[in-house]
Amino acid sequence: MKLANQTLKYLSISVLVVIALWSTIFYLFMLEVIHDNIDEELENQKRLIIQELASEAIVAPDLEFGINNYKVREISEKQAVKMQNVYRDTMLYMQDDDDPEPELEPVRMLTTAFEHKGHYYELSIINSMIEESDLIKNLFYSVLILFMLLVISIVSINKIVIERLWSPLYRFLDQLTKFRLGKSGDKPAMDTNIQEFKDLQLAVTTLIRHNEETYEQQKQFIGNASHELQTPLAIMINKLEMMAEIEGLQPEQSNAIAEVLNTAERLARLNKSLLLLTKIENKQFLNNEDLSINKLVTDIVDELEDIAAFKHIKINVVLEQELSVRLDSALANIIVSNLIRNALFHNMEGGEVTIAVTRNTLSIANTSIQGALDTEQVFSRFYKSDSSSKGSGLGLAIVRAICNLYGFHIAYQYENNEHIFKLDFHQV
Repeated sequence: MKLANQTLKYLSISVLVVIALWSTIFYLFMLEVIHDNIDEELENQKRLIIQELASEAIVAPDLEFGINNYKVREISEKQAVKMQNVYRDTMLYMQDDDDPEPELEPVRMLTTAFEHKGHYYELSIINSMIEESDLIKNLFYSVLILFMLLVISIVSINKIVIERLWSPLYRFLDQLTKFRLGKSGDKPAMDTNIQEFKDLQLAVTTLIRHNEETYEQQKQFIGNASHELQTPLAIMINKLEMMAEIEGLQPEQSNAIAEVLNTAERLARLNKSLLLLTKIENKQFLNNEDLSINKLVTDIVDELEDIAAFKHIKINVVLEQELSVRLDSALANIIVSNLIRNALFHNMEGGEVTIAVTRNTLSIANTSIQGALDTEQVFSRFYKSDSSSKGSGLGLAIVRAICNLYGFHIAYQYENNEHIFKLDFHQV
């Protein structure tokens, strides 16, 4: 989740909780205010009724709420002493002018006691809350609507503000994503007045400068190593070849020269592979273009047809769909060539190689007299399933380095006495 969205998420939750709490308190407060007003009115009615009853010689019990909305019943002194003013909400059957029969209506009731000429009475007074109930209901919906509008407004405003504040950072991250050492001219930069972003830009700029210096040093080292190692190796190989052609050499001498020559050639190949691997990891190959893997497979198979024929290996090519990938042409050639060569060189006499191309994948399977390879080590540098192999042990490591560079996925499995390498060009 993006930082701005994460910030907005926590801010929205906080605002929601705060406003919900405020709305609840406001609603309860207004409800209390309404009840207080009704209770004051009931208290005033109580005084007037008691004053009116005090002028009468005898208080006649009235056990039903009449037109004056109160009822009276006689109680004992003990009950009267214990009784205090009690306010409560209740429901009573009442009939308005437009009601055909009595209906339950909400009322607020005050129950109290008073003394009249040595007798004690319980007085119950009611006040209809139909209008107040409608008011409370309208108040509730008003608070709810206000709550929703406030939340939507605050979240919307904060979203706009946060996106505006964080926009320099997102542009900066986009520049960083597209930046390539040795390829990009301008360094990522932010146009902002926010001090934290300025500090971030300074730290990134310093880091890029150090990386550029290290990158240039590595490039220089690779160039020097390529020149300083390949040239002596080429001279050594050339002189060994000349010595091998000298007449009169003893068989032991010829064998010794041949062994040294093979070692020198392996060393030259190893040096080239290591330099290639270093260049790939330093991202010195990124001249990307749209390439047809189908055509590349066909061309490489044609080139290796003689080797396959020499080992009596049958190559089956199944082009199910057209596979087009955007990557460096040199790296594309290396990755496909290494996999096919690996399938040929580690095959058995009279074996088969099956190459299948689908919309997103390239699969290469080969027969072998060996069992399954170590899945944890198969793509490691210098890994050899057979110690007698004359290969450098870097072919599959180079394939994986290219896959890591582009975000491709390479996998190995062993099924039906076949080694299967599956390359998924769908970027992860």
